[in-house]
Amino acid sequence: MHAIVGENGAGKSTLMKILYGMQRPDEGTIAIDGEQVSLHTPSDAIARGIGMVHQHFMLADNLTVLENTVLGAEKRHGIRDAARARMREISDAYGLGIRPDALVEDLGVADRQRVEILKVLYRGARILILDEPTAVLVPQEVDALFANLRELKSEGLTVIFISHKLDEVLSVADEITVIRRGTTVASVLPGDVNARQLAELMVGSELPSPQTRESTVTDTPMLTVTELGLGGDENGRRLLDGVSFTIHRGEVLGIAGVEGNGQTELIDVLIGARPADEGTVVLGEQDVTAWPTRRRREGGVGYIPEDRHRHGLLLESPLWENRILGHVGESPNSKGPWLDPRAARADTRRIVEEYDVRTPGIEVTAASLSGGNQQKLIVGREMSHHPRLLIAAHPTRGVDVGAQAQIWDQIRAARREGLAVLLISADLDELIGLSDTIRVMYRGRLVADADPATVTSQELGSAMTGAAAGHLEHHEPGDADTEGGTAPEGAPPSGGTAAPGSGAGADTSPDTGPDAGPDTSPDAGPDTGPDAAADTGEER
Repeated sequence: MHAIVGENGAGKSTLMKILYGMQRPDEGTIAIDGEQVSLHTPSDAIARGIGMVHQHFMLADNLTVLENTVLGAEKRHGIRDAARARMREISDAYGLGIRPDALVEDLGVADRQRVEILKVLYRGARILILDEPTAVLVPQEVDALFANLRELKSEGLTVIFISHKLDEVLSVADEITVIRRGTTVASVLPGDVNARQLAELMVGSELPSPQTRESTVTDTPMLTVTELGLGGDENGRRLLDGVSFTIHRGEVLGIAGVEGNGQTELIDVLIGARPADEGTVVLGEQDVTAWPTRRRREGGVGYIPEDRHRHGLLLESPLWENRILGHVGESPNSKGPWLDPRAARADTRRIVEEYDVRTPGIEVTAASLSGGNQQKLIVGREMSHHPRLLIAAHPTRGVDVGAQAQIWDQIRAARREGLAVLLISADLDELIGLSDTIRVMYRGRLVADADPATVTSQELGSAMTGAAAGHLEHHEPGDADTEGGTAPEGAPPSGGTAAPGSGAGADTSPDTGPDAGPDTSPDAGPDTGPDAAADTGEER
């Protein structure tokens, strides 16, 4: 198992595209099993036994696991019984726990990832490339994934593992290659380095910490959400059910939860992208429940979207045009009814300088930037309008330790100035380090709360998968209780894990399993999130 690490823009993705036949190198050689090869297309790579699991899954939600697996590989085992038998054989051999007839849209993130691994194994891959495979997994799911990978390795498969989570890299890799600015700068063994030394090799600086020690929470409410409710899904389960919380000036409220449990719907309601069926949203002293998105944005709501490509950027447009998104009618982007391209360009140059967006210029397209530099551009854009409330969804996902530190610093600085932040993140260390209060979302409800000063990632992970509710009290190993609180109805016992593919453990999607039961968490409590804001794309 070989890990590739490096800061954003170091060349990791370009290297993987070359290995998978998506891009051709200008020089150098690739050898597989000692034989030099030329890979012109992904088909060439697949034929040579290379498979790639992308960070953003390549699955059709409206098809079953079986249909997704055989799509494009129909000649191998057909599309029916023989294909199903081969899938079960692979699943059993590597402990993937695949359900061939399950719809992909009904699967949780961890199950979808196992389907992606199954797809490449089904095509005969002996070399697996995994790009940020743990970015959206809770700790229990990470452990299950690593168990799967060790099983693959024991069967003689090679795994190339790309990650920004250095502790995970050190725990799972046999060897680590460090890339900086397109060049290999080091090749080390996990036993010879620690996370801080690895970070220094990557970016030339120490590993940043999200820890925020001083409290800046005031008693002035900035966002008050009361009994928000949103329609049912196809199974009749409500997407949001009685969601209530308050975020004060200078406070960061962290929301923990496996993706697909109502976080996206909550964001949509808060920014005005979809109306709530019931409940109210108050910003400062104004009821904004009926306000459209643009009015909320102009009223001081900043937004860093969870998917920067779909909701934060126009990838084929230049950087200065992306700086305007979501803020068309605001200075410096416009004067009266007219856009002001000159002022927008000048301010884009300022953002590039202040936020260290690495780019040859502001006329290049957003698609030409690495993920971390795209994120820094979004953060700079949103923070430039001095929001009162920042909704930050996964603000450091897929960015390197250097960009991470810059984004965290911006959030801390704005928090000190009174910014209220709603932080939604799959990085539990980030949630614990930046938040003043943490709430856990499960199947559309806020089912648990925790004190960031005492809660652990494992305890949060248990609540995220439905194994605990109420106030999460920290217990040392050997205590009678494990995570404090009680499990919602239909969830496994506290501390337990479910078999892969079951509704309560690996698959925590709101589309499966019984309702989570009554909300036992407090209705109010300081809540906020970091200060980086992106764009809804309403103005595009």
